[in-house]
Amino acid sequence: YQQNPKTSAIVKQLLAEGNAGELQKYFGSRMEFGTAGLRAAMGAGISHMNDLTIIQTTQGFCRYLEKNFSDLKKRGVVIGFDARAHLFSGGSSKRFARLAANTFISQGVPVYLFSDIIPTPFVPYTVTHLKLCAGIMVTASHNPKQDNGYKVYWENGAQIISPHDKGISQAIEENQEPWPQAWDDKLIDSSPLLHDPYAMVNKEYFKDIQKQCFYRNINKETNLKFVHTSVHGVGHKFVQLAFKAFDLSPPFAVPEQKDPDPDFPTVKYPNPEEGKGVLTLSFALAEKDGARIILANDPDADRLAVAEKQESGEWKVFSGNELGALLGWWIFTCWKNNSRDTRAIKDIYMLSSTVSSKILRAIALKEGFHFEETLTGFKWMGNRAKQLMDQGKAVLFAFEEAIGYMCCPAVLDKDGVSAAVITAEMASFLATRNLSLSQQLKAVYDEYGFHITKASYFICHDPKVIQQLFDNLRNFDGKNTYPKSCGRFKVSGIRDLTTGYDSSQPDQKAILPTSKSSQMITFTFANGGVATMRTSGTEPKIKYYSELCAPPGNSDVEQLKKELDELVNALEKHFFQPEKNKLQRKTE
Repeated sequence: YQQNPKTSAIVKQLLAEGNAGELQKYFGSRMEFGTAGLRAAMGAGISHMNDLTIIQTTQGFCRYLEKNFSDLKKRGVVIGFDARAHLFSGGSSKRFARLAANTFISQGVPVYLFSDIIPTPFVPYTVTHLKLCAGIMVTASHNPKQDNGYKVYWENGAQIISPHDKGISQAIEENQEPWPQAWDDKLIDSSPLLHDPYAMVNKEYFKDIQKQCFYRNINKETNLKFVHTSVHGVGHKFVQLAFKAFDLSPPFAVPEQKDPDPDFPTVKYPNPEEGKGVLTLSFALAEKDGARIILANDPDADRLAVAEKQESGEWKVFSGNELGALLGWWIFTCWKNNSRDTRAIKDIYMLSSTVSSKILRAIALKEGFHFEETLTGFKWMGNRAKQLMDQGKAVLFAFEEAIGYMCCPAVLDKDGVSAAVITAEMASFLATRNLSLSQQLKAVYDEYGFHITKASYFICHDPKVIQQLFDNLRNFDGKNTYPKSCGRFKVSGIRDLTTGYDSSQPDQKAILPTSKSSQMITFTFANGGVATMRTSGTEPKIKYYSELCAPPGNSDVEQLKKELDELVNALEKHFFQPEKNKLQRKTE
């Protein structure tokens, strides 16, 4: 295919050099289409994101949708993109989005293609708002700069779950030959099937999130100052608009990072989860402008990190679990005190993923609403939220420890734009009570019980070693026996979501869906500790998440932290056995 001269030249060069090893890397295996869609480096060959693989993927997706929706040509799809671009291979999010749009339009399917960069949550918002069949967002979120991705939403406004990934994957395999005019994306500009939802969504989305604005008068008056960074991504303009929608003064934007730049020049990784390294410029601006709170989005603005200046002058970066506790408390309190929602408290729900803090469970138990946990990832929370909403329930909030928050029912996915402005309103409200976010977090723990969490991972490039490690846990004291203790800590319960075993259920069967293709075991300990060990779907890591949940009234935090540290040390020593298994520790 001489259609993209840049990728074509890369391949010709390798052929001329007779470089079989590199060619094998480019053409040895196709990118796998999973529930998260595609994510890979931009470049030549079927193992990378490029014009050809985008065309093939979209052809498969289009055929799959035709099979599932008789009214696809009436309803159509939405396509959005971030600001990523790769000079070397000529790939960019915008180019990929246009090629995808061209594929659908060539088959008579209406396409709502955003004319400019947008935050990822705008795609699920548009699917729901316009009742479309599906949505595509071209983004690699907070991955390194050479990567790109293709994220897919179903008609319910949530990310796809199985079996759609398998169905789409198979359809891609069956539609690899590019259709006539597949490369000619200029055709879409004159097509009556092309629509631009940009202006409409920029109006409607900011109208919809105002349903979560409860203290407009405080927002107008507050003298609290905020710094915002979009880390060279798409978030700047939209967070400014969200502040305006809530009548808050605009946050100070980090000038070096506010404009989209696909090279992410000021950070090693464009991922606010990495904490302080990504926030260096934000801290400097906050000191200069006297701001006490920093709000940081990842490059596609679906995640949010928050930092607050403490009395001591130090900055505290909140973990995803801590911000989840604060937002859960805040959103419930606003519902209780101000909501025009007439539903009974028994119809109110909050969700979080199974590796996130159980703080919402503690709040729900005390306040009388429902809490449910789902498998890891927002695709599960989005789909479950939609099911509950279809049954007439209200899902007020969902979160995951990887700094993802769903604060508005209009978006069934994580949304860093609404989360940023709701956090700002919460901080402004607390300031009128002379409380900081940190002080309020302590108050939440005082009322509902301290929840201390600690998570990390080991790197392991050998799948056999990983398999052996988990097999060992399932045959710990002889065949088919799990560990009864971990060092001095007594194990009181086991849930294995690889095999479907759960010792706490009457029939010993786990309630959450199981997956044989990934490893995940959760241990409950007699001291109130919980630890989950799992493999990562996207990286060569074995991750662990641990938490100590104390009942309200136990306020000796230092003692709790010490207990959790000792539990984690025992977990590493007895269950991971890093020396024996040659595991590489996470380096700070």
